[in-house]
Amino acid sequence: MLIDLLTDSGTSAMSTRQWAALQQGDESYAGSPSWYRFVAALQDLAPYRHIIPTHQGRAAEKILFSIAGGPGAIIPNNTHFDTTRANVEASGAQALDLVAACGLDPQHEAPFKGNMDLDRLEELLRREGHRVPLVMLTITNNSGGGQPVSMENIRQTRALCQRYGKPLFLDACRFAENAWFIREREPGYGDRHPREIAREMFSLADGMTMSAKKDALVNIGGWLALNDDDWAQQARNLLILTEGFPTYGGLAGRDLEAMAVGLEEVLEEDYLRYRITSTAYLGQALDALGIPIVKPVGGHAVYIDARALLPHIPPLQYPGQALACEMYRAGGIRACEIGTVMFGLQADGSEQPAAMDLVRMAIPRRVYTQSHVDYCIEVLEAVYRRREHLRGMKIVEAPPQLRHFTARFAPLE
Repeated sequence: MLIDLLTDSGTSAMSTRQWAALQQGDESYAGSPSWYRFVAALQDLAPYRHIIPTHQGRAAEKILFSIAGGPGAIIPNNTHFDTTRANVEASGAQALDLVAACGLDPQHEAPFKGNMDLDRLEELLRREGHRVPLVMLTITNNSGGGQPVSMENIRQTRALCQRYGKPLFLDACRFAENAWFIREREPGYGDRHPREIAREMFSLADGMTMSAKKDALVNIGGWLALNDDDWAQQARNLLILTEGFPTYGGLAGRDLEAMAVGLEEVLEEDYLRYRITSTAYLGQALDALGIPIVKPVGGHAVYIDARALLPHIPPLQYPGQALACEMYRAGGIRACEIGTVMFGLQADGSEQPAAMDLVRMAIPRRVYTQSHVDYCIEVLEAVYRRREHLRGMKIVEAPPQLRHFTARFAPLE
């Protein structure tokens, strides 16, 4: 492998300030000073009453849906990502995607394709609100191409939640990138600092789950934050069973220190400008070659529309997986299918095509240079030229849940 674009989760390079902060790590089992520094940094952005650290975001999801989920419950989201959906469904609840219609059209150009479909959400709350314990918004919307959610949409989602008495939670893995897109694309925010925008986003929600491996710029970590006292008590009890004491939650003190610094650095304007611009550079180059991508380019990744690129491969022969394998074979580039392999398997064991078949090229933060990106463009151009020769894939081995993590494939003849 030459270039690893499998994920941007935990693959970022930490800064010199973060490495220096590691040396302050206090490994006390309870009440470490590192815990208090982390809480202060987070509550400066998101002043929720209860901060519950976890070893990564999916642990926060597991705890939250163990409390709020359960058989018969419905958890609406703009689009659940893979572990979120799996944790919802593992509790017995239904994970329901309600992204705006434009978010399902890869070629449609709109500034906020991650928005919640407010009409469908209101219909759900009106008809089956008794089954909805909470509403979620994923910022940015990873499964839909890294597309942002507007502040107005967050505000209107919040208003619906208040009208029907439902808490609003953010899956906030890429909150800083979402804040930057709001500043660049939403009227009235062009002169606002990303930190100020992030604070406003968090003020509109009642809680959040977070994988710190994204927009806290660390290699491990996460948290659940919320205001509800009863849920927080239950969450801490579960945390002690599976993660650790409430002031470390499965993390070392040095990890808490690195997260505290990362929460400051991720909202620096120069960092965000470079981050978003460098991702767009890759997307614009692929678009110029005629390679179909999700437009506009998201913040953390470029998503190739494998279904459009490989129309001769049916969705149930996994065009996204075929493309990802060819990228690795042709140039040692590792990427991630987000499509029918990831989302096609239904709760009853049947299989259906996903809404889209995408290949995500997720760019680690502060790792690769323009030369690395230019190499990726050259490899993709070569793959594109021989796209008609690619063949579908079949699954030869897979677990019953989250199969895309460990499934094994073979090419079809």
